[in-house]
Amino acid sequence: MTSLADVLKISILGNDSIHVGFHLLPYIFRTIVTTLPSSTYALITDTNLARLYLPAIEDAFNTAAAEAGSKARFLTYQVAPGEGAKSRQVKGDIEDWLLDEKCTRDTVILAFGGGVIGDLTGFVAATFMRGVKFVQIPTTLLAMVDSSVGGKTAIDTPHGKNLIGAFWQPSYIFIDLAFLSTLNKREFSNGMAEVVKTAAIWKADDFALLESRAEEISSAVSTKAEGFAGRFEKDRSVAQGLLLTVVSGSVYVKAHIVTIDERETGLRNLVNFGHTIGHAIEAVLTPAILHGECVSVGMILEAEVARQLGHLNQVAVGRLTRACAAYGLPVSLSDRRIASLPAASQLTVDRLLDIMRIDKKNSGPAKKIVILSRIGKTYEEKATVVADEVIRKVLCEAATVIPGVPTKSPVTMETPGSKSISNRALVLAALGKGTCRVRNLLHSDDTAVMMNALTELKAAVFGWEDGGETIVVEGHGGKLSPPPKGKELYLGNAGTAARFLTTVCTIVQGEGADDTTVITGNARMKQRPIGPLVDALRANGAKADYLEGQGCLPLNIATDGLRGGHIQLAASVSSQYVSSILLCAPYAKEEVTLELIGGQVISQLYIDMTIAMMAQFGVKVQRKSDASGKLLDVYVIPKATYINPPVYNVESDASSATYPLAIAAITGTTCTISNIGSSSLQGDARFAKEVLEPMGCKVEQTETYTTVTGPPIGQLRALGNVDMEPMTDAFLTASVLAAVATRPCLPGREVEGLRPEGTRIYGIANQRVKECNRIKAMRDELGKFGVETDEFDDGIILYGKPYESLAHGVSVHTYDDHRVAMAHAVLACLIPGTILEEKRCVEKTWPNFWDDLQNKIGIEFDGVELDTPNQASTSGSTSAADSHPVFLIGMRGAGKTYIGQIAAEVLGGEYTDADDVFVKETGKSVAEFVAANGWPAFRDTETKILAGFLEEKRGNHVVGLGGGVVETEAARKLLTNYAAKGGVVVHITRELEDIEAFLDKIGGTAQRPKWGEDFADVFRRREPWYQACSSHEFVNILEPIGKQSPADHHRAMRAECQRFFQFVTGKETNRPVLTGPNAKPTAFLSLTFPDLTPALANIDTLTEGSDAIELRVDLLSPTGKAPTTPTLPPASYVAKQLAQLRLVSGLPIVYSVRSKDQGGWAPSNDAEGYAALVHLGLRSAAEYVDVELAWPATTIAGIHGARRQSALIASWHDWTGKMKWDGPEVAAKYVEGDKLGDVIKIVGTATSSADNAALALFADRKRADPAAKPLLAINMGALGQLSRVINPTLTPVTHADLPSRAAPGQLTAREVNQARALIGLEPSRKFFLFGSPIAASVSPTLHNSGFQALGFPHVYDRHEASTVDAGVLAVLNDPAFGGASVTIPLKLDVIPHLAGVSEHVSVIGAVNTIIVRQGANGRELYGDNTDWAAIHEAAQRNLSPALASGPDGLTTLVIGAGGTCRAAIYALHQLGARRILLFNRTRANAETVAASFPKDYNVVVVDALDKLPAHPGVVVSTVPGTSLTADARGEGIYLPSSVLAAPGGVAIDLAYKPYKTALLATAEGAGWASISGIEILTLQGFRQFSLWTGKPAPVSVMRKAAMDQYFASV
Repeated sequence: MTSLADVLKISILGNDSIHVGFHLLPYIFRTIVTTLPSSTYALITDTNLARLYLPAIEDAFNTAAAEAGSKARFLTYQVAPGEGAKSRQVKGDIEDWLLDEKCTRDTVILAFGGGVIGDLTGFVAATFMRGVKFVQIPTTLLAMVDSSVGGKTAIDTPHGKNLIGAFWQPSYIFIDLAFLSTLNKREFSNGMAEVVKTAAIWKADDFALLESRAEEISSAVSTKAEGFAGRFEKDRSVAQGLLLTVVSGSVYVKAHIVTIDERETGLRNLVNFGHTIGHAIEAVLTPAILHGECVSVGMILEAEVARQLGHLNQVAVGRLTRACAAYGLPVSLSDRRIASLPAASQLTVDRLLDIMRIDKKNSGPAKKIVILSRIGKTYEEKATVVADEVIRKVLCEAATVIPGVPTKSPVTMETPGSKSISNRALVLAALGKGTCRVRNLLHSDDTAVMMNALTELKAAVFGWEDGGETIVVEGHGGKLSPPPKGKELYLGNAGTAARFLTTVCTIVQGEGADDTTVITGNARMKQRPIGPLVDALRANGAKADYLEGQGCLPLNIATDGLRGGHIQLAASVSSQYVSSILLCAPYAKEEVTLELIGGQVISQLYIDMTIAMMAQFGVKVQRKSDASGKLLDVYVIPKATYINPPVYNVESDASSATYPLAIAAITGTTCTISNIGSSSLQGDARFAKEVLEPMGCKVEQTETYTTVTGPPIGQLRALGNVDMEPMTDAFLTASVLAAVATRPCLPGREVEGLRPEGTRIYGIANQRVKECNRIKAMRDELGKFGVETDEFDDGIILYGKPYESLAHGVSVHTYDDHRVAMAHAVLACLIPGTILEEKRCVEKTWPNFWDDLQNKIGIEFDGVELDTPNQASTSGSTSAADSHPVFLIGMRGAGKTYIGQIAAEVLGGEYTDADDVFVKETGKSVAEFVAANGWPAFRDTETKILAGFLEEKRGNHVVGLGGGVVETEAARKLLTNYAAKGGVVVHITRELEDIEAFLDKIGGTAQRPKWGEDFADVFRRREPWYQACSSHEFVNILEPIGKQSPADHHRAMRAECQRFFQFVTGKETNRPVLTGPNAKPTAFLSLTFPDLTPALANIDTLTEGSDAIELRVDLLSPTGKAPTTPTLPPASYVAKQLAQLRLVSGLPIVYSVRSKDQGGWAPSNDAEGYAALVHLGLRSAAEYVDVELAWPATTIAGIHGARRQSALIASWHDWTGKMKWDGPEVAAKYVEGDKLGDVIKIVGTATSSADNAALALFADRKRADPAAKPLLAINMGALGQLSRVINPTLTPVTHADLPSRAAPGQLTAREVNQARALIGLEPSRKFFLFGSPIAASVSPTLHNSGFQALGFPHVYDRHEASTVDAGVLAVLNDPAFGGASVTIPLKLDVIPHLAGVSEHVSVIGAVNTIIVRQGANGRELYGDNTDWAAIHEAAQRNLSPALASGPDGLTTLVIGAGGTCRAAIYALHQLGARRILLFNRTRANAETVAASFPKDYNVVVVDALDKLPAHPGVVVSTVPGTSLTADARGEGIYLPSSVLAAPGGVAIDLAYKPYKTALLATAEGAGWASISGIEILTLQGFRQFSLWTGKPAPVSVMRKAAMDQYFASV
């Protein structure tokens, strides 16, 4: 058999039964036939693999059988692909098939496929005939290295995955690596996660291969081998050999562990490294994120757990991160592939911990994690118990330091290697000749970027020794090659790498004249200056082109560009420009004389550092001096090649050392930093002597260490005047100390005009262009603590305050800047409750800072989960949509300001017009600037302002950009990249004619000059750019729709803006609940109008009983006539129709483009046209978008990748009547839909009533799985109507007023509900009003009219009671009880009788709604409050956007301190009120109410309505209707008109009668919106109706009924 292939055999359980090689089919079947003789061989596979491989398999078997003389049968059984095949049903089907085929105990069963096939087939083999032989032939990498090895077999049940199965060892496992060539890149990476895992726990040598030769290993799969290359060792490529080595190594580890611990009693748990956290992530994100991808993130996080526990060093964590990333695996939950998923919002820390609680490895509630001690070794030979608080610290994205004195004092420690020295050492060693072992290198994001870039340039080969502590650099002596065409060097926000590599790229040797290297970075990096360096290189002959904004990355740099000779460089911005040229100068074509010009050289010490290090690598730089011996800024660098020293030790980072030293200073303790002393190359080593000593610290510094002892807490001195130019990065540390330094500075350091507690830091101008504007950042963040600051051209002024007086509970925004975070961590050692956001930004220079803070210094910290879920962003940036601004683009006049102000209000943020920022920064209007400098200069400035906005971390900030921002490629690229990474860029659009009319009306403005060209031409040129640069589109409809008044229209626009912007930012989905124990049956109305316009005025009636509206795009036609031939409507027409529909209904949209073959009118042969219209639905923020499974995979994949927040309905319609619900076609379509959709829709055609029964069995089986996605399964036709009645998920319904039914057999929503009642699916429920007196209440009329309108069999009645007596309790316990409204005096008394209450009730303290729901123990009663929601809705819908989002914030007023005032205060706080004024005749009662609310509600008690501190924008009266008077001489509370002086406000009177109170009459006279008590009652009633029924209330019917009764009684 060896003549058929060369195989590597691996032993498991004493048998060499694992065979690994390439192109093994002939070998496999020769082996099986000759060593496992049988009468029958039964192969189980799936339909996809059968299409690819079955002919070759059958040929191989037939050949082997013929050669062996075997007469055995070869049977095949195909199952639907996907996890759904691992079921009792499919297992039973296979067993029945085997029995039908007369298979006996000698049958050999072959599993050909991935993990699903292996698990399923193995379990069949384990139980069929009490166990038969079986063979694993895995086809995915994940199955090869994991599931096929070890004998675990199982199926899934509704209770969970793999819960029923057996250990059943295969006779053989044939691992044919040639099968991997058909895997896509993602599936290969999915398997590589397991390969990395096993190497990390057991095989350090394999791990070194995986991290250093990732590109070659991957190429073995991505590059197609000719013929059967690789079958024999002699014709294997190097890449194939590497792949064989690492895969067989992974298999060996698993086999070895299984051999020792077959039944998973201890050691076998080791292969679960990364799985405890990974499985929890997978439970939330499956199936969108694959198993290996989740395990990859899990491995990084579990390695960080090990690091926090002190068992693993940062070197290992860094290596693991780089190894996973090298195979395209996510290493962070903020990876765009994860963060962009709607489900990512569910990755809260508590949710993940809860899922981990039921992990099979656990012992009771204690969680177990496999803890690494180094690469290739675990801390224990089993999983280790880890406390929840340890895991929480790792998972949380923010941290809070527990104030206190370091428990480890006196502290002695080293900080990580210097970033500055590390980066220089990497460049020098890579350019040098020979091997250099670099020790104490900083393992961080920055150095990883530098190593990756140097690897791409083929500058060196990097390896690791001593468990990664030593980096082995094999330098190529300056021989560099450009990356492949199209490959960019992405440098993130690594400024040092960007500047050094700019010059490195000029010495790359090219093969052709057009060879170039592109270096780029993130948005902030594209804002940081590099112009002076580029200018100097260009002047020296280098060709370097800016690809976006002038003076910043990205750059396209030609090869062979550094000529040498005399180079002049402006060095007043950054010393890194100087070091960049110095490092590369020896490789110029001529000797270099570098002259620094442009004034004071910045950071001379860093230049000296570079020169000193160059000397250590064999190149001596001469600095010239004048005749008097004064050193000049002129340097001569000879042509030479660096000679690598055998070993280079990197100094500890002096900037990082400032933090532990500062902690000693601020806490009065002692800290020693070894490896940093007076002989250091780094300027920041001066920090102890020149900053801490003058502040009152005792400092001892030798050449090799520094010790600091702080004064007693609170006794630090101010610094007075201090020059920090030699140590600019340390100014942040000095600033936080200065913030609490209250003693006067030492004599001689005073500054005229500076108070005694003042500190004036200068020489730090370069800190404005670091990771952020650090001077501004420190002012902004310290200001939150109450610290007074100021700034000047090159510095900052701070005034110390007693630390006890600083604000507690401050949340510090760190700007993704490591130094901002670590500096404020020092201050947090004294100030309780300080939260450091983005705690992982420290990974840039000190990845294990938080662990060292706790383990080495003795300051505890806790993890903090911020309001916006974005946990555990291990090294990436946060999701743009969560934490970055929303940008609005579009033509001038499109309505960006109007829409933007509303958007800012509903998001609880602010609106900024970029033009206003332009004026502020330039001091000129746009027109003035353009006149003085021209359009190009304006566009360049505009782009830089845009880049600044992109760096913000405020997800509620809405920014309106100029209409022409898309005119430059640089700005377009910024916006396109931002949107591609999950950022929200909304194109605001109106019809061309509307915009043109508006602009003609206003003409040119001071802000924006006229273009000087035809408007239509500008419009047509920009439209494609707007489309390409935006993630979403918002059509601005300025005209009222149907019967809307202008006020109605504004309210509708505001409601749609709220829906749209909360949806696209992930705050609200606007979708009904479809799954879970409390999900109600849902339906959508299928609109069939070719033109919606005539129906818009009647949409409320049409949609009664519907939970959503299906817009059948394929039925739309600009002609107003239904289509008769397959065609697609114009996108502009569809967009306007959808926008108009949004203004008349707040229901979610099901956006469907139905193709002709699937029952619609879209052409079935125009995939591009179909995709374009579907993408429009995604861009328009449709809540649901239908995607037909009939289209090509590439079309579907493109839609899936662009879905953002929209939920996809994966649909399949069979019109033939031939599809069988128990057949393979339905099973296959279900699997496809499960992979693609958030909802699965399968529609058949009933030919008999039995089809409904088959459908019901299929649907029940699928829905029995707790993890199953919502399933819409119905039959069309009259015979299929029963299926529509019993379908619980988004049943399509019609209405009598529609022109046609969207499909045969459709029923109205009322008919569906009535039919459900008739067959017992909707039993009659009893609803009540509790309270006293209630005889005159309109609530029974309100709710009964709603029940009747929707066809519900329910009844609402009164039950008068003044206490929760036996009668009330009997009603509550009645099984037919459906819910209740609660009024006085029972709103508090009923709470003890409820199982739980909402968070609203917890704050308000009163229940007005009782809901019956399913809890953990069955039926339970739940209390809620809809009073506040009614007040909130009334205020929000009617409030002027200018008031709501004004610069001073919204002030509101509540009159009265009775019970309902609490609901009013809560509603106004939710509205975003910055201040809530509270007036009551008895001040003491008002003060009691105010004191009961949290401080951030800012409830201010006022004594008189005519002396308010500010004009309120919303006034809510909670006193009886006759208590207020507008007559100053009348009885009651006088309401002066000045209360309603703010324009555009809202007055709400909660009094039931009279209809028009004094407040409402005064409001109408002031032009305010006035909301009566009866209107509030109906609004809260609508909410109650929805909570009880799960349906949107039929508002018009219910309101009319209630109003009719009300006015009849007034």
